[in-house]
Amino acid sequence: TPEQRKHTAMASPSCASTLPWTAAASSPSSAFSSPIRLQTRRAPSLVIVAQGRVKKYRQVILKDDIDEISGKKGDTMKVRAGFYRNFLLPKGKATLLTPDVLKEMQVEQERIEAEKKRVKEEAQQLARVFETIGAFKVPRKGGKGKQIFGSVTAQDLVDIIKSQLNRDVDKRLVEVPEIREVGEYVAEIKLHPDVTAKVRLTVYAK
Repeated sequence: TPEQRKHTAMASPSCASTLPWTAAASSPSSAFSSPIRLQTRRAPSLVIVAQGRVKKYRQVILKDDIDEISGKKGDTMKVRAGFYRNFLLPKGKATLLTPDVLKEMQVEQERIEAEKKRVKEEAQQLARVFETIGAFKVPRKGGKGKQIFGSVTAQDLVDIIKSQLNRDVDKRLVEVPEIREVGEYVAEIKLHPDVTAKVRLTVYAK
């Protein structure tokens, strides 16, 4: 009867498969059917930063003569870093050749070159004066014939230039030929390493 079928269905073991908790309990292996993943914290990796290579040499400018490296004051040289740190720097004998120092050197060199140019131009101008004013007259006591008493020296020429041109000339720069008689002569004055003035002299007997 329908009532009997209802009781039979309720008592049937197959209906237990429809209950999730029943299935899990009835199958012990189901709890390990998939592997358990354990999350582990990874240790932080050690980051190694490579340091730059230590400089073994230094570019310096010498403030004094250094016999150990055969260097002269004002030279720019490459020296060992230890030698600079332990000897040159403590004794104030050198300074690092930094961009600022290099710029100062360039400015100073330009100033020196400008001064050299100015001195040379003044020497050239004075040389032109000597060559255009004509001969300096040098009186001397006459002797027999064309001979004169005494001679004409570099100091004589310096004195004449001072009195006539109001110019001071170092007598060490003056070269006067040997003069023993009246006549025309040419003396030389080294006004500059690149400029030599020729000065004409007229020696006459008084």
